[in-house]
Amino acid sequence: MSTTYGFTNKYLTKDEKPWFPVMGEIHFSRYRADLWEESLRKMKAGGLSIASVYVIWIHHEEEEGKFDFTGNRNLHDFLEAAKKVGISVFLRLGPWVHGEARNGGFPDWLQKKQDEIDLRSNDPAYLAYVRRLWEKVYEQAKGFLNQDGGPVIGMQIENEYGYYGNDTSYLEFLRDTMRKYGITVPFVTSDGPWSEFVFKSGMVDGALPTGNFGSSAEWQFGEMRRFIGEDKPLMCMEFWNGWFDVWGEEHNITAPEKAAQELDILLKNGSMNFYMFEGGTNFGFMSGKNNEKKTGIVTSYDYDAPLTEDGRITEKYEKCKEVISRYTDINEVPLTTQIRRLEYGEIRCTAKTDLFSTLDSISDPVKSVYPLSFEELDSYYGYVLYRLHIRENETVSTVRCENTADRVQGFRNGKYAFTAFAETIDEQFELAEKFAGGTTDLLVENIGRVNFGTGLECQHKGVLGGVRINDHRQYGFEMFTLSLDENQLGRIDYNRGYNDGVPAFYKFEFEISEIADTFLDTDGFGKGVAFINGFNLGRFWNIGPQKKLYIPAPLLKKGKNEIVIFETEGNSADSITLSDNN
Repeated sequence: MSTTYGFTNKYLTKDEKPWFPVMGEIHFSRYRADLWEESLRKMKAGGLSIASVYVIWIHHEEEEGKFDFTGNRNLHDFLEAAKKVGISVFLRLGPWVHGEARNGGFPDWLQKKQDEIDLRSNDPAYLAYVRRLWEKVYEQAKGFLNQDGGPVIGMQIENEYGYYGNDTSYLEFLRDTMRKYGITVPFVTSDGPWSEFVFKSGMVDGALPTGNFGSSAEWQFGEMRRFIGEDKPLMCMEFWNGWFDVWGEEHNITAPEKAAQELDILLKNGSMNFYMFEGGTNFGFMSGKNNEKKTGIVTSYDYDAPLTEDGRITEKYEKCKEVISRYTDINEVPLTTQIRRLEYGEIRCTAKTDLFSTLDSISDPVKSVYPLSFEELDSYYGYVLYRLHIRENETVSTVRCENTADRVQGFRNGKYAFTAFAETIDEQFELAEKFAGGTTDLLVENIGRVNFGTGLECQHKGVLGGVRINDHRQYGFEMFTLSLDENQLGRIDYNRGYNDGVPAFYKFEFEISEIADTFLDTDGFGKGVAFINGFNLGRFWNIGPQKKLYIPAPLLKKGKNEIVIFETEGNSADSITLSDNN
């Protein structure tokens, strides 16, 4: 017989009795599968009774129609681990989740269809894709729902929809679709409570409205009470006890004492969910970009959470556990897995080649009269190099890239000429060296796709306008896509030669006899992407705040290992370091 969950005007209920659960967010697809059970044990040992999780669409259907629920994307196995540990689960299904994920979790192929369909609306074409996704999710969750005696006791409809739109029929479709699968667990919505218009735009009948905030809990709950009335309990669905980091800004930290203080206020007034409790990592190009944050979100999703990116218990964990113990009994939970870190030390560069020397070995050019966007090239992330062949009698003095996203580096005959980014992207650049003929190359980088705020429908990347040389519009482009997947990495020819001061590939080989977590220190390099044994670890950038990239133990192997760094600024070092701390 399953447990029944619901709510009164004052509190949540469990088998019709008052219930004040403490929840914590963990995104299974951002964290290593072999440590799911251990992290869930730590959550339970910290006084939590529910694990809250996003199902991030792009992690499961990166290619249209090809679903991936394997490895750290295996929702079924995560729910099995939760059942084993004895912790409940709250599924946040989206379909749009925000969460600082690329496109807010929407797959790139769906984003490409933005000119044909209306996203996050009651457009039947969009809803057909949502329904197809949820059918696959339901297959994963079947047997784990509360009605079946499983750990899933609640679900969230969309996420922070009030910030985006007010299509109530869309929210009703999501609600009703869940019910059609026979799901009986309680539903919630979540929005910021500092605007009545925003908050109520995200509400729908049949779902408990909840709030997202990180401070001023008493005032926030007061506003929520004003918006939802006296007949519903108060719940903070995202208690921001930390925050994400943005390239070029300070590392965000919420002091343990401050987090514990706000937690105490929350637990006095209602129920809550730590966002995040266990952070994780945006491996590859999976990190997003808040529209007003032009530089994009860092690779790490540590979030200054009570459990670190690699699963370590922090002072914040202990402080919050002490607060939780005042409101509920905490049973001792045995921890079964020891997380090891190792310092593998300095590793010397064994081979290198610049991008222009090996370009034709890793990418085949697409020719077009006009420049094509990333989307038109079916290359949704990474880089595209746009090449123009200049007439022998034409001297290049100035270059202008019109309406280009996100960052451009210009090169003349393989030599660096200029960088255009953010506010300078549409400026005309005067070249220091003026000579005729040869090639003009524009390396365009996609630094991330919008995951929150305005701009969801304006996600095209690349040269979207035109290119002017000497103020004349140019035609006849060669375009080289550089998604830097395993296939491209395997085609790098390190025997082609090397030139300083331009984008280049650097290979590092090392042998190990023990496997443990470690951190790649990219000190000496400027900006780019790093790979371990063909796996994309993510972006690095010397402007910080993130200085090291996390390498989970399962990505290493006994014997020979290989690290490849693609660096775009012409800054490099002869060695890298694998450290035991971040």
